[in-house]
Amino acid sequence: MGRITASESTLKPDPRYGSLVASKFINCMMWGGKKSTVQKIFYDALEVLREKVPDEEPIRVFEQALENVKPQIEVRSKRVGGASYQVPMQVNRKRQQSLAIRWVLGACREKKGKPMAEKLAAEVLAAYNKEGTAYTKRENVHRMADANKAFAHFAW
Repeated sequence: MGRITASESTLKPDPRYGSLVASKFINCMMWGGKKSTVQKIFYDALEVLREKVPDEEPIRVFEQALENVKPQIEVRSKRVGGASYQVPMQVNRKRQQSLAIRWVLGACREKKGKPMAEKLAAEVLAAYNKEGTAYTKRENVHRMADANKAFAHFAW
């Protein structure tokens, strides 16, 4: 599987923390090519985290939060003889990261009425404490996989 994508080979670490994960997150959050806007939002959110978790570096809190949201296992549809089964499968590392980022951003975008930086800080803090919308999503995915263990022998 280990193919290198263009975004992976050209991705530069973010300017403030030198983190590739933060850089990837910023790129995923961006709409309409407005990177400077998104960077400001991201760094504002990290500043809020600095106040809320004073004994930990904000970028560490962010990375740990993403780590907590990453799913280990997911269900995929497999058609066997006219019937579709939800087959639990391991999730590879790249997809784990993509899903974690997507879920955190999705959770932030669903909330209304607050600036994005505050929503992002709140969601990251929740994920860091193993709660919140994105973490719940991960738990549901794991629960689905657990419920469909009986079909694991269809895994390909």
